[in-house]
Amino acid sequence: MAENEWLSKDFYKVLGVSKDASDADITKAYRKLARKYHPDLNKTKEAEEKFKDISEAYDVLNNKDERRKYDAIRQFGMGGARFAGGSGGPGGGFSSDGFQDIFGSMFGGGMPGGGHVRFSTNGGGPDLSDLFSAFGGGAGTSGFNTGGQRYREQPRAEKGADRTSGIALTFRQAVKGATVSLSVGGVKFKTHIPAGVKDGQRIRLPGKGRPGVGGGPSGDLYLKISVKSGGRFTMRGKDIVTPLPVSVSEAALGAKVRALDVDGQEVTFKLPAGSSSGDEVRIGGLGVQDRRGAGDLVGRVEIRVPGKLGLAGRRAVKEFAKATGDFDRELAQERLQD
Repeated sequence: MAENEWLSKDFYKVLGVSKDASDADITKAYRKLARKYHPDLNKTKEAEEKFKDISEAYDVLNNKDERRKYDAIRQFGMGGARFAGGSGGPGGGFSSDGFQDIFGSMFGGGMPGGGHVRFSTNGGGPDLSDLFSAFGGGAGTSGFNTGGQRYREQPRAEKGADRTSGIALTFRQAVKGATVSLSVGGVKFKTHIPAGVKDGQRIRLPGKGRPGVGGGPSGDLYLKISVKSGGRFTMRGKDIVTPLPVSVSEAALGAKVRALDVDGQEVTFKLPAGSSSGDEVRIGGLGVQDRRGAGDLVGRVEIRVPGKLGLAGRRAVKEFAKATGDFDRELAQERLQD
């Protein structure tokens, strides 16, 4: 915001705080109003304008140098400095004694460098060029000129600083995607996490960082994702992988093996005959789904045998071993190879 607008705007009133409010009071008031009028939470046109006003007020009052300038300029504009008529009569000129009181309290005695405020008699108004020069603007800088009053031009627009935050997701949220609520800088909003995010991944949310300076855009928010364990499920690219325990007979003869997917729904894997541990069987389309398609649910075969066999079971296994003796010998040779 240009300083020539400060004379007409009461930032303390906008934030609802007193002129001697502390920095903490100003920040607290801003956050309370921001939660009420932020465009992501309040979609009305009035709320959008109100949010701009409170952001402008906070940018000035939250900066010690800007606040000091604002207070001095407002005091001048509202008649805080008295002007004495020159030569003992009205309209004959102005005295800068009133300004010496203002700047004496701010700079420790008089105008910086021992200078004086100049006053213009065309229109009877004071020349503000020296007033802004006292704050570092300089009377010779380019800016606005209204009725003989010179103002320093608006500061250069700069993008606000980025923020970093984190969020923890369940394994199912990471697989399916989720809409989550976030609170950053006292402002609450919702955002969508895409399907298939990985643990440790960072997501950029444009414009959710700190407010810009001088009308510049807000910074970005970088959201670090933490994914909780999925138990027996893991994510491999767009596939969801789960162990699939089967018996010796199921692996040897083939079978339809029932299991649960990541949603807890029952599904059926078709296990081909002659399957071995480590083989994988798939159910298409039950993995991560995004706009480019869907992955699979993958069952990794694990052949299990009973811990204890009864007499009948032991007899059956021995018969099986006799029937597959050649296969046993092939495995024995494979184990002895380098």
